[in-house]
Amino acid sequence: MTAIKHALQRDIFTPNDERLLSIVNVCKAGKKKRNCFLCATVTTERPVQVNVVKVKKSDKGDFYKRQTAWALRDLAVVDAKDAVKESPEFDLHFDKVYKWVASSTVEKNTFISCIWKLNQRYLRKKIDFINVSSQLLEESVPSGENQSVAGGDEEAVDEYQELNAREEQDIEIMMEGCEYAIANAEAFAEKLSRELQVLDGANIQSIMASEKQVNILMKLLDEALKEVDQIELKLSSYEEMLQSVKEQMDQISESNHLIHLSNTNNVKLLSEIEFLVNHMDLAKGHIKALQEGDLTSSRGIEACTNAADALLQCMNVALRPGHDMLHAVKQQQQRFSDLREQFARRLASHLNSVFVQQGHDQSSTLAQHSAELTLPNHHPFHRDLLRYAKLMEWLKNTDYGKYEGLTKNYMDYLSRLYEREIKDFFEVAKIKMTGTTREGKKFATLPRKESAVKQETESLHGSSGKLTGSTSSLNKLSVQSSGNRRSQSSSLLDMGNMSASDLDVADRTKFDKIFEQVLSELEPLCLAEQDFISKFFKLQQHQSTSGTTTNEVEEMDGVALSRSYTSAVPQTVSSEKDMIRQMMTKIFRCIEPELNNLIALGDKIDSFNSLYMLVKMSHHVWTAQNVDPASFLSTTLGNVLVTVKRNFDKCISNQMKQMDEVKISKKSKVGILPFVAEFEEFAGLAESIFKNAERRGDLDKAYIKLIRAVFDSVEKVANESQKTPRDVVMMENFHHIFATLSRLKISCLEAEKKEAKQKYTDHLQSYVIYSLGQPLEKLNHFFEGVEARVAQGIREEEVSYQLAFNKQELRKVIKEYPGKEVKKGLDNLYKKVDKHLCEEENLLQVVWHSMQDEFIRQYKHFEGLIARCYPGSGITMEFTIQDILDYCSSIAQSH
Repeated sequence: MTAIKHALQRDIFTPNDERLLSIVNVCKAGKKKRNCFLCATVTTERPVQVNVVKVKKSDKGDFYKRQTAWALRDLAVVDAKDAVKESPEFDLHFDKVYKWVASSTVEKNTFISCIWKLNQRYLRKKIDFINVSSQLLEESVPSGENQSVAGGDEEAVDEYQELNAREEQDIEIMMEGCEYAIANAEAFAEKLSRELQVLDGANIQSIMASEKQVNILMKLLDEALKEVDQIELKLSSYEEMLQSVKEQMDQISESNHLIHLSNTNNVKLLSEIEFLVNHMDLAKGHIKALQEGDLTSSRGIEACTNAADALLQCMNVALRPGHDMLHAVKQQQQRFSDLREQFARRLASHLNSVFVQQGHDQSSTLAQHSAELTLPNHHPFHRDLLRYAKLMEWLKNTDYGKYEGLTKNYMDYLSRLYEREIKDFFEVAKIKMTGTTREGKKFATLPRKESAVKQETESLHGSSGKLTGSTSSLNKLSVQSSGNRRSQSSSLLDMGNMSASDLDVADRTKFDKIFEQVLSELEPLCLAEQDFISKFFKLQQHQSTSGTTTNEVEEMDGVALSRSYTSAVPQTVSSEKDMIRQMMTKIFRCIEPELNNLIALGDKIDSFNSLYMLVKMSHHVWTAQNVDPASFLSTTLGNVLVTVKRNFDKCISNQMKQMDEVKISKKSKVGILPFVAEFEEFAGLAESIFKNAERRGDLDKAYIKLIRAVFDSVEKVANESQKTPRDVVMMENFHHIFATLSRLKISCLEAEKKEAKQKYTDHLQSYVIYSLGQPLEKLNHFFEGVEARVAQGIREEEVSYQLAFNKQELRKVIKEYPGKEVKKGLDNLYKKVDKHLCEEENLLQVVWHSMQDEFIRQYKHFEGLIARCYPGSGITMEFTIQDILDYCSSIAQSH
């Protein structure tokens, strides 16, 4: 490295008047190693310039070339990377950051130390050295006249001192005064030496001559010292005097501080006393009201309320730290507790007396409502009690035990009172219901056997012992075939019998009004009581809009289920709502059983009442849920609605069951089946009841079940019918079903209406085709044979050569059906059709017209076969199409 340093100094820096001080062999970090040298140099000329030069060895030879130079004043940061761990990496921050890797750590440290020394000597700007060992920097010597920068080379620089301007001027003046100063330097130096010796002698003589003056000066200095000692003594006395004054001032300051502290404490004490007096002093008037206040008058209740609020404020005052340790405060708190306990007992006793008195007073009014379907009004009682609402709130906040006791007593007294009222109310409703039906529905009071005999008598009267399609005869057959079935009032089929017994729409409407009046009386009663409980007992009954509760009744596998969905609500609101619901449940515990009994009675009187009850109950449940989905009324009516829905489903199931068990007479024609006629009655009644009802979906489901059961039962009866052809039974009944559905326009049964029309059309066509084969039987058989020969491959014009189907055989068959014979056959056919069809549906002319069209079609078919198979034979039928029209018209008119 020394050889490289000398070479660089000789070849690069000496020509540029620079001296090389330190060198380090480096390469760029992270790149392929291409070595170069970083050199720290100074210029030999004044002023000195310090540079960092990058020198690179030429690729074409062994000489070096100067590549880049940076002024040391442009260097901002020297980063050694790690001050503890030795690392060859370091960064120099000039205009940008240059990252280097030295060939050895020693070279890096030597180079950084040289930079540090140059910075300390020449630069006013201080370079930041980071991650550099403090030991490395301490090795450098502080800047001075003889500071060594870089060994022996720099010491020569330190010995040289430049002459200043005055020294240069004096030398020039001396040289001008001596002519040979330049020509003979030695003589000039000797002259200067002699003059210097003369000056030294003069200086010594001058010093010796001034000794007297020095002695005088010393004497003056001794006198001055004495004066200084006197001044110091005076200053000491002054200091002692000031110290005394200072002690006195300190005592005055401490006294003032104590006075200020005392005043401050007095102010704070006064503030505390005023606070206690203002917040814990209860007026005498309030104390008297709490001890002796009148709880019966409005003015007394108001005074007690104000006194209770004032007492509560005194008891709830937020005491400051230490107040609770004061004896007076403890006494006052004890006094407040005694007043609270005394007034709470007095208030609870008075309200219990009011509850008892209300029960007695209300009981006296029950006789007034016994004959009317109305419930007593509790509004006056609620109005009187609401005067104590604020006191109840006070009691709830101060003595929750007595508050709970009052709540329990209220529920006990009122539950007994409401139970008497509600039971009497429902008894009146039951009497009106049974009284409504006893006059017109005698079967309801008859024993089971006697009712069945009565129905037999009615069914036999006017029916000549035949099954005519009346509901009475079907009931007769039902009673005969199934003696252990439920009472007739629970089936769809028996509704016809009830109609025959004057059970009409007016009776059902009357029941509907009674049931509606029952619900209309119960609803405001429950809502008024719930609102009173909420206000009187200070319970929050309305929850925030974030949570809703809905009761739904839905059908799953034929079983009605009640489900309640409740979203999260604040805990306090939820607990208070639960408390209201529990109180209402205990007070009105008899409502749900009484409603269920009333529903059972209505269902026993008439199963169709379940339709009215389902609609009315659904409407009231919907109304109650809109007011408060989680209220007692909503929950109770929702539970009762489940019972009503089960009765409705049971009614539909029993109707379907009795359709399956229906029997028909083997000796009389069927006609319109009773359950078909009764479905028409059921649908008409249901449509009038469920008009704009919320539970329309339940009716639609029942419709689907019933109509499918009707379809299946019609086909079953048609297959079992022996007297009436199957096609006639299907045609008449499906025509009746189609007419019913078209008239009522039930949207959910559109597909069934189309199906009924299709079945009616198909069986009408089938019956017509089957019946028309009878009047021209031989002619039909003959042409069937002709068509069979053609189907076997015989050409139509060659059929006449067949022995069994030649022209003579054709003429023989045609002669057997002259016009007179045809008319006779059509007349017999008309009579037979008339015997098959029933009068109720009035389809005779429709069927006859279809038979006429079918007969004409067959006639044209026969003539076509004659023209094709017997061409030129001149054979024709002995009657024409016009004759057929005349025959049919004449026969229809004659009957």
